[in-house]
Amino acid sequence: MYYSDDTIIYLDGKWTKAKDASLTLYNQSLHYGNAVFEGIRSYETEDGALIFKAKEHFDRLHFSAEKMQIPLTLSSETLTKLSYELLEKNNLTNAYIRPLIYPGENMSLVSGNDSHVLLCAWEWGRYLGDHLLRLMTSSFQRPNPKACFVEAKVTGHYTNSILATTEAKQKGFDEALLLDSNGYVAEGPGANFFFEKNEVLYTPKLGNILPGITRQTIFELADEMGIEVRERQFKVEDVYAADGAFFTGTAAEVAGIESLDGKYFSLQWPDTIGYELSRAYNNRVQKKEYKNFELV
Repeated sequence: MYYSDDTIIYLDGKWTKAKDASLTLYNQSLHYGNAVFEGIRSYETEDGALIFKAKEHFDRLHFSAEKMQIPLTLSSETLTKLSYELLEKNNLTNAYIRPLIYPGENMSLVSGNDSHVLLCAWEWGRYLGDHLLRLMTSSFQRPNPKACFVEAKVTGHYTNSILATTEAKQKGFDEALLLDSNGYVAEGPGANFFFEKNEVLYTPKLGNILPGITRQTIFELADEMGIEVRERQFKVEDVYAADGAFFTGTAAEVAGIESLDGKYFSLQWPDTIGYELSRAYNNRVQKKEYKNFELV
């Protein structure tokens, strides 16, 4: 699914076939979950394959690496150029790009002085599919922000996501909604959360969530469309009374939600603000004119 015998990846300054790549078994990533990554999409446009908000993604990758004290010497501009080469070498246009920065050999619990850079890409449809989602409130909470850097995109954080999604699917739901350690709604296992009530959008404020780049794009679109967005804390009961809701994320894009804990929202998805924003988002990511692409 992710690679074939001909797939090319970038690893530590060299282009190699994915099937021929190797890595050390004695690193903090494999044993302790210490690595940082990004999820980035490219889209086929009238100007060819264009990577959406590459600079924002690679700047966040640098932020995450700095927080975890993993060296990353390649600039965002260089990583962008390499990503376009990656697409070209694999003949990809609509693609999902995965940069991963992981430490070198180090079995201790302190940061090391070296790291590895991996860039790979594959064709990947919308992560949560194209159907409306049935959510459950997860029994798992988002990590306490005093326990780790929740604002960094760290591989080890996603054990929490795996537990939440697996629980939801085992109970017959499509996905989970996680609360923070104070009982307020936080986010999905791999996506930010919005709900709407009386033509106003609500989304959890920063502090217990990953500051999503798609989330920020929704803010930009909403501002252009005259839609009010309020960042605040709210409970599950507030969501039960919503008119509509959706997830946002690079992999998921804008994913409509049908219900939470078996409670359906008052509006049909095509009648919601979320639906209009999903259409605007699809248009935005495929238009060079909006200057959201980093070109080389």
